[in-house]
Amino acid sequence: MTTFVFIHGGGGSGWEYHLVEPELRRRGHDVVAPDMPTEDDALDFEDYADAVVAEIGDRRDLVVVGHSFGGFTAPLMCERVPVRLLVMLSAMIPKPGENPGDWWAKTGHVWPEGDDIAMFLHDVPRDLAEEALRRGRDQSGTPTSKPWPLAKWPDVPTRYLMPRDDRFFTPEFIRPLVRERLGITEPDEMGGSHCVYLSRPVELAEKLIALSEAES
Repeated sequence: MTTFVFIHGGGGSGWEYHLVEPELRRRGHDVVAPDMPTEDDALDFEDYADAVVAEIGDRRDLVVVGHSFGGFTAPLMCERVPVRLLVMLSAMIPKPGENPGDWWAKTGHVWPEGDDIAMFLHDVPRDLAEEALRRGRDQSGTPTSKPWPLAKWPDVPTRYLMPRDDRFFTPEFIRPLVRERLGITEPDEMGGSHCVYLSRPVELAEKLIALSEAES
């Protein structure tokens, strides 16, 4: 049994995976999807990783999935617990020594026009998209104020899962970034928006299982 550990993005919560979780459990796997302490200005990415480790407990055979801003925290897990596979899901890719606050300028990301639903949730049922926005939480800027703590990318098998319909981190933006920062020639792909865990939970669960089994 594999335990899938979900690291949510900025302003997010573990609730975001409430549709993916039963699909993974139905297929015989375990899920950890904590609310990280992102609203606390005293805490940084190291603290976020420690909070997730506390939620994992004694579980093993871990696949860590970092989404969006969670891409800064997910690799840190690999130095704290044995991780079999790291999956970056439409995630920001850190660079050792780089200040996360500079990530946007360093990568050349251009913020798209449109409201939050148009950018992040355009293929999510309207009621569910509005609920997701209501559940949004604050994201402290503290973690972005100093260099990312790892000296190098963790020595753990890493895959990048790119939703093809993501309007925020578009395929045109992601593909060269994945090559440059992860050394991966091409990302893995699936359909769906930035919040694919809400729009295509069954497909996401199946894709994650397939990636996990490929690394077994």
